[in-house]
Amino acid sequence: VWIDAASQIFFSLGPGFGTLLALASYNKFHNNCFRDAVITSGINFLTSLLSGFVIFCVLGYMAQVQGTTVDKVGSEGPGLVFVVYPEAIATMSGSSFWSIIFFFLLITLGLDSTFGGLEAMITGLCDEYPRFLGKNREVFVAVLLMVIFLGALPTTTYGGTYLVELLNAYGPSIAILFVVFVEAIGVSWFYGTERFADDIEEMLGFRPGIFWRICWTYVSPIFILIIFCFSIFEPVELDTATYKYPYWALHVGWTLTAIPLACIPTYMIYKILSEKGSLRKDVWKVNCQEATQPYYFSFLGLWLIDLPSGPRKDMSLKFSININSLHDAIF
Repeated sequence: VWIDAASQIFFSLGPGFGTLLALASYNKFHNNCFRDAVITSGINFLTSLLSGFVIFCVLGYMAQVQGTTVDKVGSEGPGLVFVVYPEAIATMSGSSFWSIIFFFLLITLGLDSTFGGLEAMITGLCDEYPRFLGKNREVFVAVLLMVIFLGALPTTTYGGTYLVELLNAYGPSIAILFVVFVEAIGVSWFYGTERFADDIEEMLGFRPGIFWRICWTYVSPIFILIIFCFSIFEPVELDTATYKYPYWALHVGWTLTAIPLACIPTYMIYKILSEKGSLRKDVWKVNCQEATQPYYFSFLGLWLIDLPSGPRKDMSLKFSININSLHDAIF
């Protein structure tokens, strides 16, 4: 239950998918991200609570109609959306109207999720390779959409339902827990909670309290690690009463799970081996490279340049005047 609850939170809020980072990268530097995070989490909690009421009302209604219990009617994944809900809607008055509204909602929900996921990939790759992909953004987006379209075609075949169940069981849940865990320890342990709090204070004008720093450093990583370990050792229930998956399908499923897990250590090894110098210096450089880059931002016509003097040390601040920006700010 805890694994499913954590997966639901990750899917609804979107941490670890890159969508929030991609969309937030378009904000201004002093945007109140704390307010945005609180509002987004609150709305997500309320909508999840409302959705739970709606789902169990429908399941209770179906159990009453069929003369059985809720646990016998209940299903999850595609079965709940494409079997239980249509059956419940078909027994209601005005079923045609409600069916149109329901499936239109599914279409808009799918498009909205697709847009967010695509924007994460497009923004990340275009920022990483601006000379090649950034200048040819339209062509890159067209090629990416074609590849995704061809990859999704097998799910529309007669056996597509079983493929969707396989992807749903082995695809995102375990991998996203690992990605979020690495993000948590990367920010709190490697980059440093104090340095992260300094960045937030520079952006928002106030420093996060001790509660948030304890959560970032200890509570969140430990909680996510425990859920990840339980999800690894818990057997995946894939077979149904009408179909038994072949043995090789389980290997395919675990391969799909291992691919995103292997990307992080593989890239880490690549960065260490690609740097010049001794292994110790390479690890130090990889850990501190992002934090030692100068950062430029403009305030009232003054270009402020943060030049870190070293990891976890005070910043030396230099000023250069932009005459045009200063004139616009004053007049």
